[in-house]
Amino acid sequence: MTCAGQGSSLGVCKRDIDLTKSILETASPASVPQHLPKHVAIIMDGNGRWARNRLLPREAGHVRGISSVRKVVRAAREIGLQYLTLYTFSTENWRRPESEVRHLMGLFRRYCRADVEKLHSHNVRVRFIGARSGLAPDIADIIESAEVLTSRNTALNLAFAFNYGSREELAEAARLLAQKARDGVLDPNTINASMLGGSLQSAGLPDADLVIRAGGERRLSNFLLWQAAYAEFVFVDKLWPDFDREDLLAALNEYARRDRRFGGISANERTRSSMSDEHVDAPISAEAIDAE
Repeated sequence: MTCAGQGSSLGVCKRDIDLTKSILETASPASVPQHLPKHVAIIMDGNGRWARNRLLPREAGHVRGISSVRKVVRAAREIGLQYLTLYTFSTENWRRPESEVRHLMGLFRRYCRADVEKLHSHNVRVRFIGARSGLAPDIADIIESAEVLTSRNTALNLAFAFNYGSREELAEAARLLAQKARDGVLDPNTINASMLGGSLQSAGLPDADLVIRAGGERRLSNFLLWQAAYAEFVFVDKLWPDFDREDLLAALNEYARRDRRFGGISANERTRSSMSDEHVDAPISAEAIDAE
């Protein structure tokens, strides 16, 4: 899980600085770009390494990560993002030591109990994607209560990918459609991408426009494999506990510089192509091609 906490009074060596350096550093604070992505998804990675670099237990990195969650959520609301999804706890994270998992579940309880009411007061809608089965009953209740409480809010849509794995999400959607086909309520020949997407745990959320990964790794780690089909990716070397508003803004500005074509051509290329077509009087002959 990518959660957060308290800092350390220990000195930071050059290796620590290198490990936490953002690849999107700017000389001056970044401004809010005019063109914002509708849906930003973040892989919050690096809590354990942040703690190890400071000779602290891994749990200290998770605690520190919570403060980064709060900073980024606050910034997203102030900037005007519509959708923000945070990769909080993956289905693979259950493989971690039992003591660490227990600590992460405790942090989740504390964060929700401390912050959901505040989020609600700021008109933030909270939802969770991921498997509900296998969770402790009180955690399942916390999730349901948070979703019900904030269901009518209209500002930032904040989703936590908790107990989430994209492959299992896709498999679950396939099972659901297969069952409907078996029961005779769905013609298998009518199944299309839209129908499959609407059967996912994330149904109702738009596809991700921008995926940010903190911590220096360059992979998706089973996160939003379907929903990120045409997302832009920004990989940041800074570890999650050090990630803040400026890093989010830097990633948003990088996104604004990207030219998203979705398999086609850019607007500038279409304009040039149209202007070029106006000057074509005749098709190019086979002889002209052979001469080249």
